[in-house]
Amino acid sequence: MPEFVVGDEGFELDGRPVRLLSGALHYFRVHEGLWRHRLGMLRAMGLNCVETYVPWNWHEPAPGHWRDVGALGRFLDAAGEEGLYAVVRPGPYICAEWENGGLPAWLTGAVGRGVRTRDERFLRAVDAWFAVVADQLLDRQVGRGGPVVLVQVENEYGSYGSDEVYLRHLAERWKALGVTVPLVTSDGPEEHMLSGGAVPGVLATVNFASGAREAFEVLRRFRPSGPLMCMELWCGWFTHWGAEPACRGTARAARALREVLECGASVNLYMAHGGTNFGGWAGANRAGDDHRGALRPTVTSYDYDAPVDEYGRPTPKFWAFREVLAEYREATGPLPALPPAPPVLGSPAVARLGQWAPLGEVVDALGDEEREGAVPPVFEELGVERGVVRYRFEVPGPRGAYPLRLVGLRDVAAVYVDGVRRVVAGDGGGDGGGDGGVVLVGEVAGPASVEVWVESLGRVNYGPRLGESKGITGGVLHERQYVHGVRARALRLDAVVEPGAPRGVPWRAWESACGPQGPGGGGPGLYRGAVTVAGAGDATVKLPGWVRGFVWVNGFCLGRYWDRGPQRALYVPGPVLREGENELLVLEFERAGEPALPVGAVG
Repeated sequence: MPEFVVGDEGFELDGRPVRLLSGALHYFRVHEGLWRHRLGMLRAMGLNCVETYVPWNWHEPAPGHWRDVGALGRFLDAAGEEGLYAVVRPGPYICAEWENGGLPAWLTGAVGRGVRTRDERFLRAVDAWFAVVADQLLDRQVGRGGPVVLVQVENEYGSYGSDEVYLRHLAERWKALGVTVPLVTSDGPEEHMLSGGAVPGVLATVNFASGAREAFEVLRRFRPSGPLMCMELWCGWFTHWGAEPACRGTARAARALREVLECGASVNLYMAHGGTNFGGWAGANRAGDDHRGALRPTVTSYDYDAPVDEYGRPTPKFWAFREVLAEYREATGPLPALPPAPPVLGSPAVARLGQWAPLGEVVDALGDEEREGAVPPVFEELGVERGVVRYRFEVPGPRGAYPLRLVGLRDVAAVYVDGVRRVVAGDGGGDGGGDGGVVLVGEVAGPASVEVWVESLGRVNYGPRLGESKGITGGVLHERQYVHGVRARALRLDAVVEPGAPRGVPWRAWESACGPQGPGGGGPGLYRGAVTVAGAGDATVKLPGWVRGFVWVNGFCLGRYWDRGPQRALYVPGPVLREGENELLVLEFERAGEPALPVGAVG
């Protein structure tokens, strides 16, 4: 069988030089029914390889509970059938603008500062994760007739830590499991990053947006020989809620690609096709050079200003890259033709919402069991990765009016005192402090009943704040006195569409929330309706007047919407829709808008 190895100057397959012209395409950000189209678009651009991360938290939502790990194997099989090599990057940390950088919240909450180190608790969990990935990976290595040619150890570790014992453990673990293709690392082209993230005996690669010659000069000081590779050539960027859409000019990006190739290096375009953060899996960043500023959650679209856009269409950047890549591909003859475009929605439609249930009743029906303790438990203690938690407590009395404060709030809270809404504040919106700071509810006299709804806007995926907890992380203060005796009940996002879930909700008519015509003041809750489709295909749905929440179509979570923008529509992959009636659910955390939601074709 063929052997893929690291040569003195480049990669070799059975002694033949091979340059990897790769593009990032994450199988977990693309509906499986569209994988083959997207892979075909990579081939048509002139690429011979696809790269994907593997998100641990997506596959292991709770300790020992695995979810569709076989998706990785099916994706690699599809890549091989399309004639592409594959680069696999299983972490354990992946960044990727993904929730918690791909690390399970149940693990980071328990391990704390031991994350991404030699901490025995962390390594035990990592070893189990690697063994599960290996089942999908080993028989798909190129030496066994599969497409996999490289496996990455960790990810940009030099931007985070310097635990060489930890990195060596990961590399040795992969070899012990049976990985025979070359192992690689990837880091920024800076001395402190390469010295912190490189592993002896493992090929180092670098990530950058431009300046290939300078970047490779730095790399050569650490690795005098061996293949040069840019593992992430950032040809676009991601976008945060409330910010301008990220954009990287086509001509500039094409020049950066050409410079990499002129250096004789292999390359991986990040991203070739970004896809979508379905399911509420978008991550977040912290503002400021020290990463202690306000939370900056990432939007649902992961278009990334990539050469293949979120809907799978070629952009001007695609054609510019195709022209450059045509000069450096090994194969002779014309580039492959573009694959047929997937169907788009045949005609515009309107989704009509006719039922709703208040959020409190939804939590009572679908939420986990309520827990009571002295202090408010954080999301990780409640087993919540994505979702909302209702905290309830009593301010003792009689006593005068004193300031009520939520300490260490992450991320957004709506506070009710004796049933009256007092404030909405927090990290990613409203008036809260940036560092999970102190939120002032206002003057509250006792006795009083207080209800606090806390929503996670996405966990930090990069930097020293990785793994930070969600919820009321520092307690509740009335004047200077901690309030004890807190009840907490969680609504996990996935619970909304678990088998039988909608039947357990006490549905009411839309008019009881908003009046017969809407819009008009329907509060936080779960709303249900339907859209009738003629000519199912790729579509978008808009939510005029709605504030912030999530949308499901036929049980498939499209992701978060938010009126802060800049994203104004959610992508509905064609395979999600069916001819005729389709169910639509909207989980709104603030205020309902129009009951009629426009559903249109992409474009």
